Amino acid sequence: MSLALALKYRPKSFEDLIGQHAVSQTLSLALDSQHISHAYLFSGLRGSGKTSSARIFARSLQCEKGPTSKPCGECENCKAALEGRHLDIIEMDAASNRKIDDIRDLIEATKYQPAFGRFKIFIIDEVHMLTKEAFNALLKTLEEPPGYVKFILATTDPLKLPATILSRTQHFRFKQIPQKLVIEHLVNILEKENISYQIQALEIIARSGAGSLRDTLTLLDQAIIFCKKSIDVISVSDMLGIVDPQIFETLFTQLLQIPDNLDLTAHIQTLQEYECEMVLDEMMLFLKDRLIHNDKRFSPVLLDRFFRILVDSKTLLSLNTDGSFVLLLSLLKMREALKVKEIESMIQDLENEIFVTQNTQSKAPTTKNTQTHSVHHSHIQPQESISPHPVTQGEALFVKLKNAIYDRNYELGECFSKNIEFVSFANNVLSWKTSAQGDCKQMLSQGFAFIKNKITEIFGEGVSIESTKVPQNTQTDSQLKQPIQEPTIREESAITQEPTIAEESAQDNLASVKAIPSQDQQNMQENDKAFIERNKSLISGIQEYLGLKDVIRS
Repeated sequence: MSLALALKYRPKSFEDLIGQHAVSQTLSLALDSQHISHAYLFSGLRGSGKTSSARIFARSLQCEKGPTSKPCGECENCKAALEGRHLDIIEMDAASNRKIDDIRDLIEATKYQPAFGRFKIFIIDEVHMLTKEAFNALLKTLEEPPGYVKFILATTDPLKLPATILSRTQHFRFKQIPQKLVIEHLVNILEKENISYQIQALEIIARSGAGSLRDTLTLLDQAIIFCKKSIDVISVSDMLGIVDPQIFETLFTQLLQIPDNLDLTAHIQTLQEYECEMVLDEMMLFLKDRLIHNDKRFSPVLLDRFFRILVDSKTLLSLNTDGSFVLLLSLLKMREALKVKEIESMIQDLENEIFVTQNTQSKAPTTKNTQTHSVHHSHIQPQESISPHPVTQGEALFVKLKNAIYDRNYELGECFSKNIEFVSFANNVLSWKTSAQGDCKQMLSQGFAFIKNKITEIFGEGVSIESTKVPQNTQTDSQLKQPIQEPTIREESAITQEPTIAEESAQDNLASVKAIPSQDQQNMQENDKAFIERNKSLISGIQEYLGLKDVIRS
């Protein structure tokens, strides 16, 4: 009658330990250098090699050629330890012997010298199951045991141990065994047993073992029997009740190729045969495998969307939602996720659209409309004429400047578009002609700081402005024949100089303003008088209430 694989291939030396190189090396060096502590604590996942390491360490201490990291296996101590009949190696299960009376019996046994070996060694498995009183009774003996007594404690949950216990032991942490090493160990065993296998089937078994070598070997024993000594993917999937990876391959291939015409009914019927949560977990593992193997069909963005959908689906399951509904909803969400563009593609499309729109707006004429103003100023363009020559860079930037002024203030944009004419842009100098007069000129003067900032943003830092005043229609023919040009004003910096439009307006109209009030001022005064006449009674009431003698008008 053959032994189970977990027992048949249990490690007998530190070299046989799988995936615990740091622990085995440290214990070997301690034995060879004779730096041996009185108490050790082994903690880690189930099936990671804690108990096996404790037995190897105990045999290394008792070997007649030791203490040594490589026990001979031939002396009486080694043979007795291997057969589990050594009188001075006492194994105790703390899960079933957890009371204070059990610990008192153990403490009493420490008072007697070893009967057969060099040390009296106590291996306490699942030590975290001891009661509080039992821990307290063990403290003193654990801290200062007789020189011939060694303690080896093992646990899967070191957080449940009191700090006083942890501080009295050397703590060795056994990590989860990597899947790659587990598969290599399974291949080695199957080759020794002369059993054929598929590597994909061993990957499924190792993944189901969740890092526990003992659990994995138990599943391998079961697979050998179920598969009749020929381990394949389909048989292992049926045995473990998990979804065949080929089902997911077919599902996602169709989902990526024909998302709109994919019939989900057949896939849902197939997946309903399995537990919903397990299907979602296996689907995650399948997508993870595609990411690791750099499958070009699955971009990182698409995989991120799929993983988010699966996480949301598991949340629905935790709320006791129907499994079939969750599966159907997950597949529908995945189909919709394929229709969402990547952010880089969206940015590129937006940039192309803006570029085409700007080129169209700079070349196409627009109709002047003074009756209504659109709410979206960015779509209102100043009146332009079709240019007989190709649009230069300076003209295109000047159109962009007009649009920016329109976006800020429609009236300011109207004044700028009607009265400012582009001349040239060269050598970091922007030249234009201005015909602004009256209120429009005043509005441009007030908004010139904003205009300068926009010129800096669009044309670049350090740009200078060269403004030329054009003649007005009220001048005589003789005056029109003569070139009328104000002295050129060149701004060394568009940020440091004050606007010149307001200065020109003030100089031209200074005498007329002093002599005769403008028509707007006369209309304002008449409106004020009419308002006071119509509201005499209201004004009198306000005066009486506030105690004012007269209403002061500015």
